[in-house]
Amino acid sequence: MTVLDDTAGAAASGPTAAPAPADASPSTSRLRAERVVLGYDDRTVVDGVDLQVPDGRVTVVVGANACGKSTLLKGLARLLRPRGGTVLLDGRDLHRTPTREVARHLGLLPQSPVAPEGITVGDLVARGRSPHQRWWQQWTPEDEAAVERALAATDVAALADRAVDELSGGQRQRVWLAMALAQETEVLLLDEPTTYLDLAHQVEVLDLVSELNAREGRTVVMVLHDLNHAARYADHVVAMKDGAVVAEGPPAEVITPALVREVFGLACVVVPCPVSGRPLVVHQGSAR
Repeated sequence: MTVLDDTAGAAASGPTAAPAPADASPSTSRLRAERVVLGYDDRTVVDGVDLQVPDGRVTVVVGANACGKSTLLKGLARLLRPRGGTVLLDGRDLHRTPTREVARHLGLLPQSPVAPEGITVGDLVARGRSPHQRWWQQWTPEDEAAVERALAATDVAALADRAVDELSGGQRQRVWLAMALAQETEVLLLDEPTTYLDLAHQVEVLDLVSELNAREGRTVVMVLHDLNHAARYADHVVAMKDGAVVAEGPPAEVITPALVREVFGLACVVVPCPVSGRPLVVHQGSAR
């Protein structure tokens, strides 16, 4: 994960947000992008995107490979400065706000986090508390409790004394998620959080994220490749193609056969899931 401080981990936070009202919509948004342009070197990847992240809800960004999903998330996380437009948090330009202040409100789990060599699970998760530290007060009982809660929530407490580089890919992913949770940010950005996980652990992680949202009202933005996971767990879906947002809204309105064909080049039928009632995508083959 990438701490918005110096640690290669998640960015960190402040007090937990209150649950959003039932009628929350994109018009209620602490985090938003206005005509944002993002890219690398001379290549533009995200071009003029407007996005309002609904407060207290789970937003999932979907799209084909290289469409700009992760680049957009980096812009929202202050890891990539816009070439044009603005990212705003609580009405302030995110990229003009001090790093530590941002890190108390906004957390990120990137795709390929790198842990310091030899660091233990407990020490890595504890680094999630760094934005809360002061030179005169390095560690508090509140910090200890936050770390313990995060370790327990991600089922890695038994690994606390193990070196991170000794763990399996799935275990490491849960440890990085624990670090993000220990930061207790009001807004949590997750870039493909199910990477390296088998199906059972994918569901566990997504259930955990959903529970955090429901219980604590945390605003979550996730990039996911699996459309059925997106449909199952999202309150708000953002579909991207070629660096632009082509559709957004509730899963039932966004995840349609026409959208799947346009964005993924895949012929499909969409039926109600027999368990959740959410859209369920059944592919019929390539539409290209």
